[in-house]
Formats: sequence, structure tokens, C-alpha cells
Amino acid sequence: MKDKISKFINVTKRDGLLKTIKKSITYINANYINKINIRKKIKYYQEKDNIAKYIDEVLSSKKYDLILVWRGSFGWNVPLFQRPQQIANILSDKRCLILYEVTRMTDKVDFIKKEKNNLYLVNYEINNFEKLLFEKLINISKPKYLQLYSTCWDVKKGEVDLYVNNGFRMLYEYIDDLNPVLAGTDKLPKNVEDIHNYVINNKDVLVITSADQLYKDMVSKRKSRKNIILSSNGVDLKHFTNLSKDKIDIMEKIKKEYKTIIGYYGALASWFDYDLVKKIAKDYPGIAFVLIGIKYDTSFDLSEIEKIPNIKYLGAVNYKILPDYAKYFDIAWIPFVINEITLATNPIKVFEYMALEKFIITSDLPECHKYKSVNIAKKYQDYQYLIDNYQKLLTADYIKQLKKDAHDNSWEYKAEEIKKIFKLNS
Repeated sequence: MKDKISKFINVTKRDGLLKTIKKSITYINANYINKINIRKKIKYYQEKDNIAKYIDEVLSSKKYDLILVWRGSFGWNVPLFQRPQQIANILSDKRCLILYEVTRMTDKVDFIKKEKNNLYLVNYEINNFEKLLFEKLINISKPKYLQLYSTCWDVKKGEVDLYVNNGFRMLYEYIDDLNPVLAGTDKLPKNVEDIHNYVINNKDVLVITSADQLYKDMVSKRKSRKNIILSSNGVDLKHFTNLSKDKIDIMEKIKKEYKTIIGYYGALASWFDYDLVKKIAKDYPGIAFVLIGIKYDTSFDLSEIEKIPNIKYLGAVNYKILPDYAKYFDIAWIPFVINEITLATNPIKVFEYMALEKFIITSDLPECHKYKSVNIAKKYQDYQYLIDNYQKLLTADYIKQLKKDAHDNSWEYKAEEIKKIFKLNS
């Protein structure tokens, strides 16, 4: 409860009281009121036999070799189509049966719904349905895994025990520094801490880390490399290379007014270097600095960055059309402050920038040093040099390197890396 109160206070600071109350009502309806929703319970009992039969048909398929139960509150049909959905989508094509938990706020799934072959969206809000599915799963003799992300705030340690005690292995993706800032709370939620400690103390848990620092941290705490792999984030090459010819009005307008566009998309949060961006924007009034994304916390408004005329904040853009906006960028950058969070960040957007064949500039992020196509700016003068000379540096060889780095970091390749850990433990 303390975590939720802390979250409410922090969201109120960001979005205002009225908007936060509306969001809270939606959340309560989706996650609590609906749990005692008599109509839905009646619907379940009316359709129980058909639901059971459908689950049996799914589980009896010969098209999969293992079962992966993904639990979390990220959702499927959300504006950001990121690592959880990307990996699930590809693993389902590689003979993995994926049961992916949806969020009740964005996904219209009553019980279980087929998204594609071997990929099913699951809603656990009716407890009796959850029990039915679980009972059928534990009777399947194929390898079964419970998959959790380190940033999963809702699953409790007791639920992990239930799966593990009934024949499931655990697959844990350590994808970010465990920091309460990411949770929007003042302290790290207890269940997150409990599960993380459980993973550290149980070498049978399979661990995927997304950054060198996270890999080293887990190896150091476990005092072993057993069952730990490093698999960074990636890119959907098709989505970011097969661009439409559609024109985006706001981007067309900006392009007419400014010769050059430097663009960023992603979370606008406390780790975004507002002071740096403001200073550069003031020094380059003839360049448009386009920002796309959600206001993750209060930092954006407090920075007053929108007061600078050549900084253009466009709000959030759906993943489906994001490449249509980003194709207008001349330079794509990641101007982050260096702190505990960003030292362990392997940014998805850097691979998407590669696929878009954009000139890339990032702050001195350890993970970005791995890629030849990324231009690292360690100090202010580096940003100036790269901005002033990007057209000269955007050579045919550089574009070739962009393509190679993007190809080497496709989600397809990352899914293969992850599947190897299953083979090693089969």
C-alpha cells in the first residue's frame, strides 16, 4: 500500500490531481472492481467448459517444444511495442508456446485469446480461470518456464513459489538498474526486491541481462556465471527499414522552417539531460530539436524546456507510426545524464536509429561504446563538433556500418540468443 500511495503522489506531481484521479479510477476499476465483477464471473461459469476445451486444444498442439508463461503488467496493445512483445512475438515462431499476460487497462481479452500461432494473450483477473489454466499447465510434461522482468512491480514472491513448486523453471530478465525512480515510487517495491534476492540466491533461475553492468552485477552477487547470459536490446528491422511514403504534417512544417532536425524519442524523465539540450538549442537556433515521448515524471515540466522556441515537443507517438516521424531526423541522439540508471541502460532506440540510417550521437553511455556507428559525446565540445560536421561524417562507409550494427542487433538475433539458454538447460 505504501508503494501505491507513493506512486499516487508522484503521478499527481507530474499530471495534476484531476488527471491522476481519473487514471486511478480506471486502474481501480480494471484491477480491483472487476475482480469482484459478478457479470464476468457468471460469464466464466457459463463458458467454463468451452474455455477448458480451448485450453486443452492449445496445450495439445504439436507445434511447440516448451511453454513460456510471461507474467507482468506491461500489456500487449500499448503504444510502446518493446522488448517483452518483440521477444514473445519471435519466440512464438521458434516453437515456443507463449502465454502473455495482458493489462486490463489496454487489452480487450476476457480470458485467453490467440494473437498468432503459439502466442496467446491471457487475462488473469478471474481467479477461477487462473486456477483452471494453472492446473492444466502443471499436467503438461514439456519444459515450462515462468518469465519475469526485473521491472515487474505486480507479481509477488508467493506466486513465483507456486510456479516453481509445480515444475516450472524461472526465467528472469534483468533489464534495468533496480531503482525506485523507474517504479515511480520513493522506495523499491518489496515484491521486486524479494524476487530479485530470490534470483540471486537460486542459481537454477535462468537470468538474461541486457547490459554489461547488469551482467557483472548478477555474476558478482551469485559468485557464478552459471545460467546467466548477456543479451542486449534490439530492433525490428522490417518496421524501421520499410518506411512508408506518408507525410507527417507537423514534421513537414518543422522541416520547412529549419534546415536541420535533431530528434529524440523515448521517455522524458529525470535521466534526460534537459540542461544540455537547452544549452545546445540556444547555441544552434537554426536547428530544430524535436522531442517525442511521454512525460515520465515531473522533470520535463520543471525544466521549462518548451520555452525555447526551436525545441519542439510533439507528445507521445504510437510505435506503429514512429518511424514515419523519425525518418525526418537528420541527427538522432540520446542526450542522457550519466547516473546509476543510464550506466546500466542498453537503449532500444539506438538500434532503431541504426536501422533508420541516421547519424547517431549519444552521451557517454557505456553500452553505446560497443557499436562503431554510435558517436559518443563525452563533453560539450564533442556535441558541437559532431553537430557541425555530421554531413561530412555521414559517409557511405558510416551508413554501411549503421546497417551492419542494426542487422547484428535484430530482435530475431536476440531471440536466438535467448533460446540457447533453454537448450543448455533442456
